[in-house]
Amino acid sequence: MADKRILLDMTLDELKMYLLGLGQPAFRAKQVFTWLHKGASFAEMRNLPQALRDQLAEECLDLPMSLHASFPSQKDDTVKFLYACHDGNIIEGVLMHYHYGYSLCISTQVGCKMGCAFCASTLNGCVRSLTAGEMMAEVLLANRFLGDKGKVGHIVLMGSGEPLDNYDNVVRFLRLVNDAEGLNISLRNISLSTCGLVPQIDRLKEEHLPVTLSISLHAPNDTIRKQIMPVANAYPIGELMQSVRSYVADTGRRVVLEYALIDELNSKPEHAKELARLLRGLQCHVNLIPLNYVDERHLMPASPKAVQAFLSTLESEHISATVRREMGSDIGGACGQLRRRHLENNG
Repeated sequence: MADKRILLDMTLDELKMYLLGLGQPAFRAKQVFTWLHKGASFAEMRNLPQALRDQLAEECLDLPMSLHASFPSQKDDTVKFLYACHDGNIIEGVLMHYHYGYSLCISTQVGCKMGCAFCASTLNGCVRSLTAGEMMAEVLLANRFLGDKGKVGHIVLMGSGEPLDNYDNVVRFLRLVNDAEGLNISLRNISLSTCGLVPQIDRLKEEHLPVTLSISLHAPNDTIRKQIMPVANAYPIGELMQSVRSYVADTGRRVVLEYALIDELNSKPEHAKELARLLRGLQCHVNLIPLNYVDERHLMPASPKAVQAFLSTLESEHISATVRREMGSDIGGACGQLRRRHLENNG
């Protein structure tokens, strides 16, 4: 099975060339593409000849993963997914319901190698990157789960993995999920989170894809950032912010700064003032995150009082900021927690 083609990886033009090679007329490509982007199996592609469906099933994968398990929250409408990849690897996603519709947080890699000290995804390292079609399958399986309740209309690339460490597949996914013949999800409804891989941020700027760029910053200076984010050793905060400012200037898109508040380390009012100085004049929004406790990391979340004081300080400095609403806390909603628990229980 591992040697089979993942048809969801293909653009419409690539699918057309593949099917022409099988002796099929060009119009078959749009039929197959439309079916694939509905999450259909080959058996369900009823307007295709049976011989072609059989050949595709023998040579290709329709959905390259399955929904292994779902865990609905008892506190809100959040659902945590474990997906089973075709090679047996497990990844996770989170489906969230907001007033504007359904948003899905997807993984871009099996695990992560960035080593951030507050994240469970990186504890087992990075097994491999996901293909564009596998990322597509995460969305399609969520739509299948929803049934007649609705469809995923917003996507956050903030699950397991560093999206810009899987650059080519992620950019291909963004173009596929935006295709008018497929899911046609607006790129303005997609957020891409990165720990700060500067060369890839500069490269993404040139793609002219109007996604919302989110930077996992989590510190106002290099001294603190290097304690919790190894990437800071390669790309100092000054270099990162120069790249971010260039991205905003060229794209006109506001950037989001993710900031997990850790007790004592980065959550004092003086840290907020230093952060405000770092961001002065930048078209941005700060997303303050109450830290999710990870057993293996021993970092403690800042108190609710400290969170509010940090927010108030930023607002007094005229920096746009909000505290992220906690969702799915009872189901291991934070990145990597549920997959790690599964690996421990099935290891």
